[in-house]
Amino acid sequence: MAISLTESAAGRVRQYLTQRGDGVGLRLGIKKTGCSGYSYVVNYAESVAADDIVFEDKGVTVVVDAQALPLVDGTEVDFVKNGLNEAFSFRNPNVTGECGCGESFNV
Repeated sequence: MAISLTESAAGRVRQYLTQRGDGVGLRLGIKKTGCSGYSYVVNYAESVAADDIVFEDKGVTVVVDAQALPLVDGTEVDFVKNGLNEAFSFRNPNVTGECGCGESFNV
């Protein structure tokens, strides 16, 4: 089981954590929502809980709740800039469908 980061995503997380001056890494989770079932939740991890699974990629710690891991296992996290818009994006091999607006997915 693993979560990976592109160089762009790893660089963004490192830059943000340096600017903040604290934090452990990136926290990746999911929540039930939208027309397809789930959406990604991305935050900066302040700490690691007992039920978290921790990955390390490109010098960045990635923290995932153990319950979410089966739904996001194998996901590659990218950070994409398009004009003035910038956001994390996900390539999740477990996804079987997405809603039309791209805000939610199902597995």
